[in-house]
Amino acid sequence: MTELSYTERIHAGFPPEGPDTADPKVLAWLIRRHGLEMTHLSRGSHIGSVFSLAEIMAVLYTRVLNVRPYEPRWPERDRLILSKGHAGAAAYAALAERGFFPVEELKNHYANGSRLSGHVSHKRIPGVEVSTGSLGHGLSVGTGMALGAKMDGLSWRVYTILGDGECDEGAVWEAALQARQYGLDNLTAVVDWNHMQSLDFCENTLALEPFADKWRAFGWNVIEVDGHDTEALTAAFEKAKNHKGSPSVILAHTVKGKGVSFMENNILWHYRTPQGEEYEAALRELEAQRP
Repeated sequence: MTELSYTERIHAGFPPEGPDTADPKVLAWLIRRHGLEMTHLSRGSHIGSVFSLAEIMAVLYTRVLNVRPYEPRWPERDRLILSKGHAGAAAYAALAERGFFPVEELKNHYANGSRLSGHVSHKRIPGVEVSTGSLGHGLSVGTGMALGAKMDGLSWRVYTILGDGECDEGAVWEAALQARQYGLDNLTAVVDWNHMQSLDFCENTLALEPFADKWRAFGWNVIEVDGHDTEALTAAFEKAKNHKGSPSVILAHTVKGKGVSFMENNILWHYRTPQGEEYEAALRELEAQRP
């Protein structure tokens, strides 16, 4: 019997080998575990951001997105844009564990010649819609996609993940105005609201509060949720999907560096890379949390 290729195995219904990645708690743990190793091996950064949105990404890929790993360009797929592209390791880990490409390739993250760049890229990577990393543009792209789907009478939905610091960008609010103008209820924005950006807390850089009221004033349906609670996130996405007449934003309260005690709410881990004793300590903490 001819051995099936990786894509053929996924299409035939054989799950990727290993843990049950259909469980969002398991997938969130794997995103953190892979993210730690990926940034360690590549000496890359943004591990705090990867840990921050692990549950958001896990719930999307297990309970929300209508996608086909074996057919990543399926015309009827939902579109996901990770506007905070510096957390690309989280996207790559989720895609690999859900069958879009082999998990073993994650070890090549950010290496010379690797297709897995530090900031998320769509080039030759199945499941990635748009290359991102220049902050402030993802919601504009998502708004355009959602408007196009509306105009063509198509049923697929668009999800865009933003950082809270990213919402300093004026382009975010221009897109928010346009999305409300056209009643894009097929568009859901998710803000990874960890209260930190780059080198400091958001309130010390450019305060966002009253953040939820700003989105309401722009005509959006606002849903606030614990961004590390998979059941609460699932319910929030369902509410957004059922809402009609305007776009929805899920303000997900998160902790930067969530899952490793010395990384949590520590701005150093926006850029710091896990090496030496810090890597070993982080690894021990994550292993103790294995589902």
